[in-house]
Amino acid sequence: QVQLVESGGGLVQTGDSLELSCAASEGTFSQYVMGWFRQAPGKELVFVGSISWSGSSSNYADSVKGRFTLSRDNAKNTVTLQMDSLKPEDTAVYYCAADHCSGYACNVPSIARYNYDYWGQGTQVTVSS
Repeated sequence: QVQLVESGGGLVQTGDSLELSCAASEGTFSQYVMGWFRQAPGKELVFVGSISWSGSSSNYADSVKGRFTLSRDNAKNTVTLQMDSLKPEDTAVYYCAADHCSGYACNVPSIARYNYDYWGQGTQVTVSS
């Protein structure tokens, strides 16, 4: 079982940048597609971005495309979400998730939350206007 711990959330102003990190406790990190989701107050959990096992392929929600960037370091069991040009509508609890994959699926970062097997506890990001 993989345990995921997010860090890096906080309160920032519109236009600022923030970097979220997710550390996996154990397991072969390269066997997981990693994803980020977020949940704003009173709203459903939605996809933000995902990255393949090697980091060579990624997907992003339209709302963050061009502003958020995913990267991963398999040697350190970490995945990072760099968030630039933050907007008040980015305010949410951000969750890191791991999709245990095999074969070709590891090259296809999923956008569907039901594909993800493990979840972190979440980290709050608040963007003030």
